[in-house]
Amino acid sequence: MQRSEAQARKASLAESVLAAISELMSSAASAVDAEHENFLDVGSHLHHGALPATEVQKQAQGSPTNTLHVMEYLAANVDLAKDLITRCSAIAQQLMDDDLLGITEDLDKVITNISSELNNIQASTFESSRFAEPTVSGHLQVVRNRHGYSEGDVPMAVAVERPRRRTLHNSDMPRLVDFLQGMYQESHELGGQTFSSLPEVAEYVEPLYDSFFCPLTNKVMVDPVTAESGVTYDRKAIEDYFDKFTNGSEPVICPVTKMAMQSKTLRSNLPLKSIIAEWVTRNEAMRVRIARTALSMANTEAMVLEAIHELKVLARLRRKNRDQMHKIGITKFLPRLLGHKDAFIRCDSLDLLCLLVEDDAGKEIIAKTRAISRTIKLLSSSSTDERHAAISFLVELSKSELLLENIGSTAGSILILTTMKFNSSSDPIAAEKAGEVLENLEKCPKNIKYMAESGYLDPLQRHLVEGSEDVQMEMVSYLGELVQKQEMTINIAGSASEILVKMVCSGNTAIRKAALDVLVQISSHHPNAKTLVDEGAVPVMVQELFIRKIDDEPVGSKTEAAAVLANIVESGLDPEAITVNKEGHVITSKYSVYNFAHMLKCSMPDTLNLSIVRVLLALTALRKPLATVVSVMKEQDCCQTVIELMGSLTESLVIAAMKLLIALSPKMGHTIAEKLCKAPGQPGKLIKSIGLHGRIMEWHAMSAALLAKLPYQHMALNLALINEGAVVTVLAKIEEMQRGETRASRHAKAYMEGLVGVLVRLTTTLYDPDVLLAAMDHNLTSVLADLVRSAGSDEVQRLAAVGLENLSSQSPNLSQPPTEERRPKKKNILRRLREAHGGRVQDNNRRPPAHSGRVCPVHRGVCSPSTTFCLVEAGAVEGLLCVLESSENGRVVEAALGALCTLMDDDVDVTSGVAVLAEHDAARHVLRALRQHRDDGRRGAGAGAGGGETVTRRCFWAVERFLAHGGERCVREVTSDRALPSLLVSAFHTGDAATKQVAESVLRCLHRMPDYSATYESVEL
Repeated sequence: MQRSEAQARKASLAESVLAAISELMSSAASAVDAEHENFLDVGSHLHHGALPATEVQKQAQGSPTNTLHVMEYLAANVDLAKDLITRCSAIAQQLMDDDLLGITEDLDKVITNISSELNNIQASTFESSRFAEPTVSGHLQVVRNRHGYSEGDVPMAVAVERPRRRTLHNSDMPRLVDFLQGMYQESHELGGQTFSSLPEVAEYVEPLYDSFFCPLTNKVMVDPVTAESGVTYDRKAIEDYFDKFTNGSEPVICPVTKMAMQSKTLRSNLPLKSIIAEWVTRNEAMRVRIARTALSMANTEAMVLEAIHELKVLARLRRKNRDQMHKIGITKFLPRLLGHKDAFIRCDSLDLLCLLVEDDAGKEIIAKTRAISRTIKLLSSSSTDERHAAISFLVELSKSELLLENIGSTAGSILILTTMKFNSSSDPIAAEKAGEVLENLEKCPKNIKYMAESGYLDPLQRHLVEGSEDVQMEMVSYLGELVQKQEMTINIAGSASEILVKMVCSGNTAIRKAALDVLVQISSHHPNAKTLVDEGAVPVMVQELFIRKIDDEPVGSKTEAAAVLANIVESGLDPEAITVNKEGHVITSKYSVYNFAHMLKCSMPDTLNLSIVRVLLALTALRKPLATVVSVMKEQDCCQTVIELMGSLTESLVIAAMKLLIALSPKMGHTIAEKLCKAPGQPGKLIKSIGLHGRIMEWHAMSAALLAKLPYQHMALNLALINEGAVVTVLAKIEEMQRGETRASRHAKAYMEGLVGVLVRLTTTLYDPDVLLAAMDHNLTSVLADLVRSAGSDEVQRLAAVGLENLSSQSPNLSQPPTEERRPKKKNILRRLREAHGGRVQDNNRRPPAHSGRVCPVHRGVCSPSTTFCLVEAGAVEGLLCVLESSENGRVVEAALGALCTLMDDDVDVTSGVAVLAEHDAARHVLRALRQHRDDGRRGAGAGAGGGETVTRRCFWAVERFLAHGGERCVREVTSDRALPSLLVSAFHTGDAATKQVAESVLRCLHRMPDYSATYESVEL
């Protein structure tokens, strides 16, 4: 009775220990984070320890007496281990590495104690030593992860060694075989056992029977059959053996029993075949688990490679093995190896992954890992094998619709694949597979968008042409987003543009709107314009703009149609070849321009007005269309409408309207100036915009340019500018720019030229007292002289020289002799100025006080830069001569010569004027300008060559004055120039009438030519 109670107690303890260990394993799996490899080993050891615990339960009834005490102590250690696991689980998220290491070491000691106690149980307690020795001799080994990867989410069996597939390690490097020998070797009592490959370890765990082997091949039989002698062979082996006995008279000898057999009949050994099949299944499953554990616990590259090789062999054998690899976490673990430092490991991991993702289950697992992004990086590898392995893996992944979007959305994937596809010369294999991947990716519409964003537009255009209505709608939407987001230019094929034009003609409002949006973006890329014209886009856009009623469609369609037309006209195509309707009207015809101008007068949104103004502006760039636009604008009285558009809140429309007015000003400038003066708030708004502080924008420059380009002598506009304080504003902005106080801008040059142009326009109407007084008050002579001397643009120097010429031409009328009585004309001018601005009435018989200062020898009176605009007193002569010396622009030189010639005009003392110029060596500068610009007239009015004939004529005129009124030095300077006679003769033969007359006069002065003046009409200079 007492013995029975003890046995029952031992059995109960065995059950408790088994339950505790099982609970301990479950707690460890849930408490430990998957990133900590240390706890993986703990779980693996506990899993292995569960087998002997089962045997302890089975044999508890027959165990020795001391087994009871051992199991009681074992139960206490298990409880301690459970407590450690509970602690870890409670604060797992707060643990630091040091804390985790401490708990791991404590748990290691507890497990060691459990193993030690199990070792105290005699081997005879178990039915087989197969479970006892590995348990009692195995110790927990905490293996540090040396490669940055771990897999703790699935408890695994301990690992075994790998096959010798590659010799990547040195002889001193630890081998996986050595690592696993401590876990899978027999006890010394049964004789030592070592293993040379992972399959051998699996065969030891799942042992083979001799009956599994074929006597002929000594290999496990695939199809066992039994011969007449009763011996079982593999079918193929025994059939090959029977083939040797071809002679029917010769008896067939059994290769094992050596007995003669009467028949070659073979019977399938189905029971043995079934047993072998079951063993193969168990063996391969065990090999998978062993390789998985070896993969996790290996601490060298060679160990990892051996484990991967074993898994590749098993994955190729049958799908069931791949399913098991999915189940135990191998598929999830392998992507981590793609970031390994060893190229062989990365390459082999890709090969294995290719096998594992052949089924949908593998692809679903990969979708939750970082395998795709890491594989994309490997496409840029310098190793050909690695690139091929990566692209092969992507080919397999791209066969699943689940992963298509993941692949396409991975950063750089599409760009790398397209580059690889079109770089077939360097790697044709990779190029072919990259094309296959891209073709698979097209099944996901978003990937087509990603391809287009990377510059690969063929799929988008193909689906746009060949796809269903829904697909076409989606492609159109993608194309519009693509251009808007990236501001990129897109070249479209004719077929794609044809589809877009047809979509505009369809009755579906949404598709029409989307197609128009895309056409607006595509037409902005000028090379596409010809394609759109060829596909008939212009008549469709004209119909949308002019014919379709607003009630039928929203105004937005008209806005987009006008934008397309504007983009096409601005592309540089010949507008005379752009047909707008079936009647043959072109876009430059009066019919088209009239419709544009008429729509401009209607109340339309700013965006629509902007496109119409852009069309008209583009047409003004050519001579013939310009005449048509001017004619229609005058007939429709559209100038007022364009001026009103300058008050829009849309800056781009304001700028476009100003540009159109500037383009029209040479043909209808007086009309524009008159309308501008009558417009509410104008020209005050333009002056205000000119004077705004901050960075110079395009609309600032256009405001100044418009005021500068309108006819100079329009008195109403000039007086309006003076009354609005334009002179003060312009001078202040010029001073800011000269001091560098204005922020740099690409519009600064045009802005400065406009400011100077506003000042110059006032110098053309100095006959008006208000304008004259404004020029005096602000000392325009000194301002313009400084601009001539500054290193500004050619246009600024030209305008400043023109202004100085206009001012200097008034100096003879304004200069007053210090003692002599002034002429009535001069007195009347000064009196009117004083009466208008000083409020004083002078007696007609009372002489104004004489000017004090030095008498100007040129103007024969007292001069100053502010009151008489004297160039000599303003020091402008030096600056003008420097322009002659340095400028290569014929128009600038022409303007500078015009200003200098006012000092030698008949209204001044010519001898004194020549003497003043001679002091500055003017003759040399003039002769140099003559030589430099002698061919400008032949080249035409090109850049920098404008006014070539005028430059020559003015140079000859100045030379004639130097010879007639200059001193000996000046005459010698002129006559010593060897090129002058030939230039004069050439001009006499090839120049116009005015130039011939001046050349003849100079030649006569040089005594080189008879008097032929009676032959020609007198032409004034």
